[in-house]
Amino acid sequence: MKKWRFKEGEVRCHDCGRVLKKGESVVSYDLEDQGKGTFYKCNDCYEKNETLENFQNCEVYARIVGYIRPVSQWNAGKAEEFCDRKEFVIAEK
Repeated sequence: MKKWRFKEGEVRCHDCGRVLKKGESVVSYDLEDQGKGTFYKCNDCYEKNETLENFQNCEVYARIVGYIRPVSQWNAGKAEEFCDRKEFVIAEK
């Protein structure tokens, strides 16, 4: 599996890893509703292969009402609540 290093605010092509410039014509795959994020392809890579491939789904587990279950199996209300949660980090002393 390919791994690209991203800088904050940077968008890269999913296939070739090239940094996509602002205003450049790209194809986006919006999979936010499935909890997978948004992926981008440059036009060259899209012309070679329109299908979004080579990504691995990550199963997210969380505790809800005392049980640890995959978030994908939660009902819509609990899944939305999970998206609204904030992670708190306690600073070391």
